Amino acid sequence: MKKKVGITASVLLLALSGSLSVSAHPGRTDSSGGHTCWTNCSKWGLSYGEYHYHNGGSSSSSSSSSSSSASKKTSKSKQKSKQQQSTQQSQKPAYTTTNLKVLVNGTPISFTAKPVIYQNTNLVPLRDIAESLKAEVVWDHGTGTIGVTKANHKVTLTLGSQTVFYNGQAEQIAVAPKTINDTTYVPVQVFAKGLGAQLVYDENTNTLKISL
Repeated sequence: MKKKVGITASVLLLALSGSLSVSAHPGRTDSSGGHTCWTNCSKWGLSYGEYHYHNGGSSSSSSSSSSSSASKKTSKSKQKSKQQQSTQQSQKPAYTTTNLKVLVNGTPISFTAKPVIYQNTNLVPLRDIAESLKAEVVWDHGTGTIGVTKANHKVTLTLGSQTVFYNGQAEQIAVAPKTINDTTYVPVQVFAKGLGAQLVYDENTNTLKISL
């Protein structure tokens, strides 16, 4: 009976010794409780030169992996934030409405849609300005071309084009005619100039005076 107890005790001691040898191996540890493996690394399930802990901490490779994962998440988060900001900016209209007042020979124009500012240029509804100047408008919906005639003056503009023709002579303008909310807008100064009108702008009252 005593012999069996002795054998059992020996087996337990060997098992305990083996367990301890797996969890720890020779080598001095630093103040953090870890060190770099340079000898018999594969025996302990480690890579040569791998830094690891003896106090249950994670190895340097695990720490590096965790750091890399966190870095990737941060990068993705920043990228997503930039994409959201870009989308919000792209959704903002490129123009702003304005309270510009336009007088033709002293009579104010009653616009059916508010004038707008686009790239520092005043745009007004085509129909309203043409009627106020008593000009004839001919539309070519197929090409988007707008022909405006008054007496011996003719202006030809095209939606989306910065080329305007004054009596057949081409010139470049800063902003092309465009459609906004189903209303066709034209640069008021370009339009009036093409019909031989004189323009005076009063910055203090934001008023454009057109005389023919």
